[in-house]
Amino acid sequence: MSGRRLPPLTALRTFEVAARLMSVSRAAEELSVTPAAVRHQIRLLEDQLGTPLTHRDGRGFLLTDAGQLLLPGLRTAFDKLAEAVAAVDRVGESGPLDVSVAPSFAIKWLLPRLDRFQTKHPDIDVRLSASMGLTDFSRDPVDLAIRYGRGHYDGLMVEKLLPEAVYPVCSPELLANDPALSDPAALAHHTLLHDASPDDDQSCPTWPMWLAAAGITGVDAERGPRFNQSSLVLEAALLGKGIALAKATLAQADLDSGRLVRPFGDAVGLGFAYWIVVPESKVRLKRVKAFRTWLKAEAAAVFPHIGADI
Repeated sequence: MSGRRLPPLTALRTFEVAARLMSVSRAAEELSVTPAAVRHQIRLLEDQLGTPLTHRDGRGFLLTDAGQLLLPGLRTAFDKLAEAVAAVDRVGESGPLDVSVAPSFAIKWLLPRLDRFQTKHPDIDVRLSASMGLTDFSRDPVDLAIRYGRGHYDGLMVEKLLPEAVYPVCSPELLANDPALSDPAALAHHTLLHDASPDDDQSCPTWPMWLAAAGITGVDAERGPRFNQSSLVLEAALLGKGIALAKATLAQADLDSGRLVRPFGDAVGLGFAYWIVVPESKVRLKRVKAFRTWLKAEAAAVFPHIGADI
């Protein structure tokens, strides 16, 4: 066939199946076509090759000498094609998965759950990179990012993972001590912990904003220590250092365990949320698909806790 155009792949495949099974009707079943379609494809192949490949006698479907010569090569070729397709299909199924995530979200939400993903997908090694900055997927070796923002990430696949809300929290010990935290006015006698995370989230209330919305006066809303990570604000609250305005997603595990409590106040829903961000070139990688699916399942399990307050 040197210098000649190969016959159509459909005709070659049809002949290979029929010759392997030695039956037109069984080949039609395997290929999900009619027997007439099988015979038509074999005739097309014979016409292009210029020689009969099959004939029928009292014993049914038989191969000519040319058909017997062609069959082994076709079987080898289709086996190699199947192996090549399977190899491509396995690309991205295992190996390392590089994930970029905001530090506080990594510490308070993702890390406590990550062993469940590793148990379900032991062949995928997750490599976390904690960063507040936007990922440059063209330069950084990152497969998937989780970002806190409005979800405006042009040229990337973006899915909403979790909403966010804010409410006051403190340690149970602080709640039990004097002066009692019976209502927001009692904040005048307690230390306020400030989240100074560089999120640029104008929807997130500060203590002055929260107190003004609650109609509380007589509290110096500017006093108290400031932290540049939300997780540090929560740790300070856990240690009984004061009252924090906490992000609900990050505080939920400590609230569930009883390490933190909500003394008063409704949650304030925020305009920012947590988003899964993936470059289009990596959306179809199986390890990325597996992690996205797992993330959304974990988020669906905790959303009632957060969403109920928004």
